[in-house]
Formats: sequence, C-alpha cells, structure tokens
Amino acid sequence: MQYNAIAPYLMETHLRVAKILDGDSLTVVSIFGKEEKEIRLYGLDCPENKHNRKLKEVEKKSHIAGELLLQMGRKATEFVLSVAPPGTSVTIITEDANPRDYYNRQLAYVILPSGECLNEILVREGYAKAEEEYFCSKLAEYQVLNFNAIHSKSGLYSMVERW
Repeated sequence: MQYNAIAPYLMETHLRVAKILDGDSLTVVSIFGKEEKEIRLYGLDCPENKHNRKLKEVEKKSHIAGELLLQMGRKATEFVLSVAPPGTSVTIITEDANPRDYYNRQLAYVILPSGECLNEILVREGYAKAEEEYFCSKLAEYQVLNFNAIHSKSGLYSMVERW
C-alpha cells in the first residue's frame, strides 16, 4: 500500500466493510472477529441521506431544499456502495493527532484493495466536499480536489453549485 498519510498514525488491516451508513461514514469489521466499529471519513462531508438536525441546519445555511439535499445524500451513499460495497477488504489509517470526532467515531482514511483512498475518490468525483470540521493533514489536497470537482461539475456539483 502506498498511501502517504502524515505520521504518526495508526494503520489497521484485515478489515472488511460491514455497512455503508451514508456518504461519509461506514462500519468495518475485523476478518478475525465480529466486532464492528464506525468510521467517519477524514477531511470531507456529504449531504445527509435521512431527516435529522444536520439536514435542517444545512438546508437553512445553503438555501437548498431539504428534499434535494436528501436526494444528493442518497446519490453520495449509492456512489460509496458502488466503490466499496459491504464485503470489500479495506485498510484504515488514523492520524494520532486527530483520532476521533465530536461523536467519538474513529476518523480515518479508508484504503481500498486497489491502494486508492476512498476519501480522495469521493472528493475528486464530486460526491463529497472538503470540510475542515473533520480536519486531517490532507485537507489542503482535498480542497484542491473539491475546487476541481466544482469547476468540472462532477458528481453532486452537476445538481448544485455548492452546498
């Protein structure tokens, strides 16, 4: 694997995707046991795929109708399912300096069997936006990928200019 996370970091291998929760979070399970853990992807954010408090906040802030945001969230979730469906072997990398989010979910880069990073794919293809709330050492790179996705109207940016 050649992903160049900034050290120090924790790398966990022998994991499989158990469930895709939404565009920016999933659960993984060890191939040796049944223990699942929730992973929140570093450096990005996707629209919500169900009604909740965050959806209302984004709707108010972005001036985009909640139903359109939900549709976008479902498209982001479907994209993740197409790239990393349940059963996909993954490696996760967590930076020591920023291991958990506000909800105590483990933050991570999810590395696919191809060696590509799911986080980068989502931002590059326009199904997620770079987000400093889930800070990581790769945030500046994600911001460039996000800028390019916006200007090429990739993914969700074919539906809206920003969210």
